[in-house]
Parts: sequence; structure tokens; C-alpha cells
Amino acid sequence: MVWGDVMLRKLLVLFVATFAIGACASEQPPPPPPPPPAVAPPSYMVFFDWDSAKLSDSALNTLSQAVTTFRNTGNARVTATGHTDTSGSPEYNMALSLRRANAVKTELVRQGVPATAITVVGKGETDLLVQTGDGVREPQNRRVVIVIAGTTAAAPPMAGDDVAYCRSLVNAYNQGAGPRGSLQPDNATAVAIGQCQAGNPGPAIPVLEKALRDARIPLPPRA
Repeated sequence: MVWGDVMLRKLLVLFVATFAIGACASEQPPPPPPPPPAVAPPSYMVFFDWDSAKLSDSALNTLSQAVTTFRNTGNARVTATGHTDTSGSPEYNMALSLRRANAVKTELVRQGVPATAITVVGKGETDLLVQTGDGVREPQNRRVVIVIAGTTAAAPPMAGDDVAYCRSLVNAYNQGAGPRGSLQPDNATAVAIGQCQAGNPGPAIPVLEKALRDARIPLPPRA
């Protein structure tokens, strides 16, 4: 009986050990912690009078705050995106939104932000802050949004990439489209810029290339 008790205890111990090992093997490792939430880059917004690209005193104060943020951020990129309300034609509004964005760029440069760190974008009436019908003079939609983000410069255009080449044409055009530049946006180039920004470079590239050639501005390289 003693020998039987010893064997029974050994079997019980072996069973318990086997069960414990199996339980440990079946346990899944805890899931990794969730990634930290993305932090939105600093942004500012300035507003304009109807059919105007003139910066108000309030807008100048806001841009001074944006310049301070840029200086504290380091090697950042600034994007100034112009918008309009729905009064006027889409073509005219695209050109007006670019004039507003370039007015912001000019002031940022005057306050010390390198021109090469600033990208201007025109959205026209395609991205309304306040949804309205056509022909509505909504003050909140007449704006430029300034976003300060990143610590590295934008990547150069990729070889054979029409979208990247189109955007490089837009950048070259915008360099000359400021208030003191040799170019002033017209309806054709405004539409072409909008097509390029929408990812439709095919019809936009010839128009932008012609605009640059007419202004005797060198075309950017295209592989």
C-alpha cells in the first residue's frame, strides 16, 4: 500500500505539472500598448474681405504668432492654403485663393520665414469651411490656413512621376506669382493648378509649362 501511495502521489504531481505547463503554453502574450495619438501640427487661420487679398490688422497679428511658432519649431515646413466663398466663378476663385495664399507668403517672408520653407496652395471654393450654396458671400470661407509641420524638407520630384513634376511646375509658378512677381494667375493657369493639386496632371502640365516659358522662367528638371 505504501508503494502504491507513493506511485499515486508521483502520478498526481506529474499530472499537475503537465497541466500547469499546458496552461502556461496556452496563455497569449499581452497585446502591445496602443500607439500614442497623433499630434496635429500647429495651424493658424486668417480671413479676408470679399474679393480681396489684403491682409487685415488682425491677420497680420495672427501671422506674427505663426512666425514665432515657426522659429520655435526649427527646420519646419509651412503650407499656406487659400480659400474663397462661392460667389464668383470657380476659375476666378481659384486665382483669388492663390493671391490670398501668396499674400500670406509674402508677409511671412517679410517677417523672416525663408521663402523656400513655404508652399502655397489654392483651393478656390472647393473646400468650404461653412457649407453654402453657390453665389453665397460667406466670410468664414474667405480664408488662408497656415500649417507648420515637419522637420525635414519636402522630397524632390520622383523620376517619371507626372504628379510630382506637375507640383514642381506649380511651385515654380508660385515663385513668380506673388504680388511683386512677374506672373499673375489667370483663369487658365488657375484651373491647371487646381487640376495638378487634384492629382490630374495630364491637362495641367502643358498649360503650366507654357506659362513659365512665356515668363522666361526655367522649367524644373524632369527625368
